[in-house]
Amino acid sequence: MRGIAAVLCGPTASGKSEFALRLAAELPVEIISVDSTQVYRGLDIGSAKPGLEARRRVPHHLIDIRDPAETYNAGEFVADAARLIDEIGARGRLPLLVGGTMLYLRALLVGMADMPAAEPELRTALDERAARFGWPALHAELARIDPEAASRIHPNDAQRIQRALEVYELTGTPISAWQRRTRPPTNVRFLCWALWPEDRVALGTRIRERFEAMLVNGWVKEVETLAARSDLTGREPALRAVGYRQWWDYVKGRCAYAAARQAALRATLQLVRRQLTWIRADTRWQRLDPFAPDACERWIAAVRRTPGVAC
Repeated sequence: MRGIAAVLCGPTASGKSEFALRLAAELPVEIISVDSTQVYRGLDIGSAKPGLEARRRVPHHLIDIRDPAETYNAGEFVADAARLIDEIGARGRLPLLVGGTMLYLRALLVGMADMPAAEPELRTALDERAARFGWPALHAELARIDPEAASRIHPNDAQRIQRALEVYELTGTPISAWQRRTRPPTNVRFLCWALWPEDRVALGTRIRERFEAMLVNGWVKEVETLAARSDLTGREPALRAVGYRQWWDYVKGRCAYAAARQAALRATLQLVRRQLTWIRADTRWQRLDPFAPDACERWIAAVRRTPGVAC
């Protein structure tokens, strides 16, 4: 199966992991996680990381490969994913990329510009400005220098606002201009499917149910364990992940439990809207309603019918 890879993306709580494991029960599959939070050790509950039993049953890659004090970016993901796709294909198995970090997927499928590396001192300065004025104010600043990028970034998306301003301050060139200078993607044929729930009410119900289950399973305790580390400040990319940022503020005494809970759920719903917007804007995705009868069976049959995939 060299030179071919399947991709399954979709919004949070749409059933990507369940679909992937069912495919792996019928085809020789290895899963490559496309999740910017699951790469970090110790961020298990809030990232909906696959359990150890599932990972023993089906090989999973790019999970628990970084400490939360470290960084991981789209460029590293592309390099790692390209290497893994080749290695998995050489073993006669099908690489299956599964996740909802659409920035990573776009970088892999379309390519990415050779932008400058992160500058820690500049990031700290931007964090200080945000603490003083708020991320919406920095988003307004971005809108003045790069309206194209600002139109794609939510005013509270701290990580992407920071990166866009960082690139501009380092180079004098808007990040949107850099993004147009993409390198050719890896020479792989990607089979792209997206879970696209037609019933948004049902999706919202699943999101809220999973959110509650995470709290019952100890999500806040997980963040407390991270906050007890003397080497973590809360400014690390790992701790800016959806939900973790809000619960970090709670365990540090910056807000009440109810406020953190409301903010974390709101951030999750905002993430889902961004994920759906990415999918809607990209015609390469074959949409599949995960709530439709026999949806997974039909997807598995479609994968089987694809030339180059062993049945």
